[in-house]
Amino acid sequence: MNIPFVNEPFTSFANPANQEAFENALRQVESELGQQYSMIIGGQKVTSSRTLTSVNPANKEQIIGTIYQADQELAEQAIQTAAETFRSWKHTDPNERARLLYKAAAIMRRRKHEFSAWLVYESGKTWPEADADTAEAIDFMEFYARDMQRLSQPQPLTRIAGEDNELTYIPLGVGIVIPPWNFPLAIMAGMTSAALVAGNTVVLKPASTTPVIAAKFMELLAEAGLPDGVVNYLPGPGSEVGDYLVDHALTRFISFTGSREVGLRINERAARTAPGQKWIKRVIAEMGGKDSIVVDNDSDLELAAESITASAFGFSGQKCSACSRAIIHKDVYDDVLQKVIERTKQLTMGSPLEVGSQVGPVIDDKAYAKINEYIEIGKSEGRLVLGGGTGSAEGYFIEPTIIADVDPQARIAQEEIFGPVLAFIKAEDFQDALEIANNTDYGLTGAVISRNREHLQQARQEFFAGNLYFNRKCTGALVGTHPFGGFNMSGTDSKAGGRDYLLLFTQAKLVSEKY
Repeated sequence: MNIPFVNEPFTSFANPANQEAFENALRQVESELGQQYSMIIGGQKVTSSRTLTSVNPANKEQIIGTIYQADQELAEQAIQTAAETFRSWKHTDPNERARLLYKAAAIMRRRKHEFSAWLVYESGKTWPEADADTAEAIDFMEFYARDMQRLSQPQPLTRIAGEDNELTYIPLGVGIVIPPWNFPLAIMAGMTSAALVAGNTVVLKPASTTPVIAAKFMELLAEAGLPDGVVNYLPGPGSEVGDYLVDHALTRFISFTGSREVGLRINERAARTAPGQKWIKRVIAEMGGKDSIVVDNDSDLELAAESITASAFGFSGQKCSACSRAIIHKDVYDDVLQKVIERTKQLTMGSPLEVGSQVGPVIDDKAYAKINEYIEIGKSEGRLVLGGGTGSAEGYFIEPTIIADVDPQARIAQEEIFGPVLAFIKAEDFQDALEIANNTDYGLTGAVISRNREHLQQARQEFFAGNLYFNRKCTGALVGTHPFGGFNMSGTDSKAGGRDYLLLFTQAKLVSEKY
């Protein structure tokens, strides 16, 4: 496709027509709640004796859907189906694979509000957060389609007399895609699209809290014309089905986004060689973060407060890129803290079905309990200045919470909470702030708010994060603009949405002919 890539625009809900269209989509999705969703193996719907119920985190009594669950026998069937399908899919013209993604993106674009409405119901996203998730899913499909076409072109090599040399990128084989629940459309679609457009086949094990959205994506792929068996939809418990898929000798790669604990477990298991295995399994992992925004004493304090508030409490802090640590120069610490408190007080917590809601629920009972436990820990490690409570008992609502005067080594300053909890840390000077920013096991995102060019240059060299932003928030990476992935325990720095990403799903083959 010769049309250059551009990011899908976000919807303005200040426009009454857009509001009405989204409300219609919510009503449509509401009428479809409670259905059953089968596993899909080789294009065939498969049921089992085990099911899982997906519920609305904003309304625990509302069932989104019932999903049939796999066991090891069905996992084996899915792997074998994917392996058999790979024999033909790997020879499909890369341009044809790309065209399939273009068609899928076009379908999603036409049904944009419908997919966003499913996100509102199943993951508890507010309207703008859901809209951004869907836009990113479209972006991933459009971007990876173009990038596969680029990689399929003749690659530049040094020419020598008497030889013809050709470098091509060929697919790996069967991949296990294990996406997260926090971007259940965008990241799931991106991981799956990258794998299939590169010529691989996939066993997709969706997140247990957001499997219906993944099922809807499977319907879209089928509508776009994806051959049976290229992507196989296999919900199931991670400890049983997930481990089996990771361990299998036919598994060539595992693409994972989720917690550090699970990512390390996958990496360890994948490193073992199963009987009959012919390759070293490749692990592509994104495992979270403990992200900081540093505010210098010479900076725009309004911008700092705006950036911190948006980064900390968007989607209730349930982003691996979320700001969970505000590291503030002592000269402006009190001012920035007060400005963030004032802005956070203005946020509206409520049902994501309402257009005015800015803070929705956390994802489930486990997250709810964990985050509240960390708030109690934070009360003993710092000074609770805002929040700390809960909202409507109908859902898993937790107030945006700010804890001030936190020691850089405190638990809430070191451990990933994945909720609306922000630790404020005072730095003696800019050098101290950078040292604090680098003192965690993670290295995903970060931001610096400063007018001092020397300090920005110092941060450019010393702030250890895969995605570092100056004078803006540390969330909101755009496909093609901000290739996304981090260092250390944040993962393998896979750079999703960048020109290096598809290389992780391919292997380079050189053919040399002497004449």
